[in-house]
Amino acid sequence: MGRKGTAVLAVLGALAVGAAGCTVQPAGTDGKGAPPVRIEVPSRTPDAPGTSASPSRTPEAPAKKSPSVTPSGRPTPARVLWSPGDEGRDVRELQARLRQIAWIFHGPTGTYDDLTAEAVRGFQGRRGLPRTGVTDTVTWQRLLAMTREPGRWELYLMGGQPADPPDPRCRAGRVMCISKSSRTLRWMIDGRTVSTMPVRFGSEYTPTREGVFRVYWKSRHHVSTLYDSPMPYAMFFSGGQAVHYSADFAARGYAGASHGCVNVRDEDAIARLYEQVRDGDKVVVHR
Repeated sequence: MGRKGTAVLAVLGALAVGAAGCTVQPAGTDGKGAPPVRIEVPSRTPDAPGTSASPSRTPEAPAKKSPSVTPSGRPTPARVLWSPGDEGRDVRELQARLRQIAWIFHGPTGTYDDLTAEAVRGFQGRRGLPRTGVTDTVTWQRLLAMTREPGRWELYLMGGQPADPPDPRCRAGRVMCISKSSRTLRWMIDGRTVSTMPVRFGSEYTPTREGVFRVYWKSRHHVSTLYDSPMPYAMFFSGGQAVHYSADFAARGYAGASHGCVNVRDEDAIARLYEQVRDGDKVVVHR
């Protein structure tokens, strides 16, 4: 075969090897050829510069949304949740959580008052937040991270809780209807509620007795001979147990307990009640 034919055969051989996807490595120092190496033959138009040459790839995760901004380029202010003048259960929780970390000492009252706004400002300033005094989403999330879910009596530490429905034994006559479950006293006349007030009971070791009783003695300026403590507006219904005003309840709320009496923290409310209750009126203490 001539030189020209040999060249043609060499070209055809190279094409055949390329189509099979292999090529021959140069001989090594021992004179032997290295094993074939697999190469890929493109079957489509090459990708644009900077893209992968593989036919498929995992889609990228969606890009995170950037914080919204105002037309001026500043971040959108956090949404306000509660501000001065607001009322309700959520405000109670705010106050209870602030109380847990000693930023507030009154209440909870359920009303966003000046003391609450001042406590929020202090909390915000300590953590590098704008001292607005209003509770926005950023302030609330920071407070949630530092506190625990308040219990029922933390929310109503100083009273204000709704009263239970009256016990059936309270629906006739003149009755002080006292619920241990809602910690309230209803003053009722012939099934009608005249007034309602939060009350406190004895501790585990000095429990308030339950049942139906009668007021047998009233003492406006009474002082306990057993505990040497004032019991103003005392209305005795069972031995030494009475409904009366408690300065300790007014100061500490449900953080304390009585020695078995039914404590009232609102002095004006019990003063009015004392004037209306008569000896012989019924007292019902129930769960």
